[in-house]
Amino acid sequence: MFPEKQTAVKTDKAPKALGPYSVAIEFGALVFASGQAGIDPVTNTLVQGGIEAETRQTLTNLRNVLEAAGSGMANVVKTTVFLTNMDDFARMNAVYGEFFTANFPARSTVQVARLPKDAAVEIECIAFKQQA
Repeated sequence: MFPEKQTAVKTDKAPKALGPYSVAIEFGALVFASGQAGIDPVTNTLVQGGIEAETRQTLTNLRNVLEAAGSGMANVVKTTVFLTNMDDFARMNAVYGEFFTANFPARSTVQVARLPKDAAVEIECIAFKQQA
């Protein structure tokens, strides 16, 4: 039924998974990226500076995961944003707009009670791989 095999994506340019999951899975031409937070991949700690700094690091981590899979931000078709405080939406959205400037992906944004490492934001996505 599905001739493709799934492959785990690995990169040192994004934080390691905090549990038994992959930072992303490649399946055919698709990349399913797990949620990224504003964690510095070198120190493995949450960046300081509020929602803007966390969102910027979150999306940088996501970009690095996608690039490791042969994709990129321009190839993202769907994101899901998790916020611990919906009052942060406008500031998160301003930084999000620095990373997605055209052909905006579909997006859902939801408020959650808590995120790993007490992050304020987490973002996951689905993208397609670059064509050779």
